[in-house]
Amino acid sequence: MSMQSKLKARGILMLAAFFVLLAVIFMPVFPGKMNGLNYADNLFNMVSKGSSYFIPKEMKGVEKFAGNMIDVKVAMKDEAQAGDTAQMLGTVGLQAAASGKDLAVSGDMSLLLKASLADADAMFNNNGQPVADRYGMPEKAVMYNWHTLFGAISKDLTKQEKFAEAKPFANAQKKALEPSYNYYGVKAMNWKDNIVLILGALGFYVFYTLWYGFGLMYLFEGMGLKIGH
Repeated sequence: MSMQSKLKARGILMLAAFFVLLAVIFMPVFPGKMNGLNYADNLFNMVSKGSSYFIPKEMKGVEKFAGNMIDVKVAMKDEAQAGDTAQMLGTVGLQAAASGKDLAVSGDMSLLLKASLADADAMFNNNGQPVADRYGMPEKAVMYNWHTLFGAISKDLTKQEKFAEAKPFANAQKKALEPSYNYYGVKAMNWKDNIVLILGALGFYVFYTLWYGFGLMYLFEGMGLKIGH
């Protein structure tokens, strides 16, 4: 057998093995009856969530704003969201009035921040039912309303040049509300406790990609094709 024939056969075998394994990856044979892609995605979501818990720090930071009053008028996404958010604010002890999609808010900013962070903490720990029960609406809708409200409040306070007051709302939005919403339902995992599994997944990805590349290279060389520059 000529060298070209050997290279061609090697390339075909490598690519055949690649696609057989690819078919297995797409089968629900991994823990939890998931396919390989979903399993890997879930693994890295859990690891990512385990490194995204900043809520206690944010809770501690809002203490210094106790007694600071805010008075803002912001625009929500639509009239329904403005009404729902006004209801939420009334529940936690702030003054809020909706007019169309506009929302006027006044009250103790630490009270507002603490309420939202308490909801975020419950959601981060996958305990959304108390949040839903508190406001009488789906828990993810509550978090979305908080997120929209805090983005608008931060912008309004910045326009008023109240930068110190605007910062905790922006921080709560990014470090508490967003992770709580995005990771809701995901189990948190410490990467240090699963380092072998993580490195194995990353190593397999590199190996599998190289396997495919070399398979193509051998096949093309066996067919007399070479890549040059």
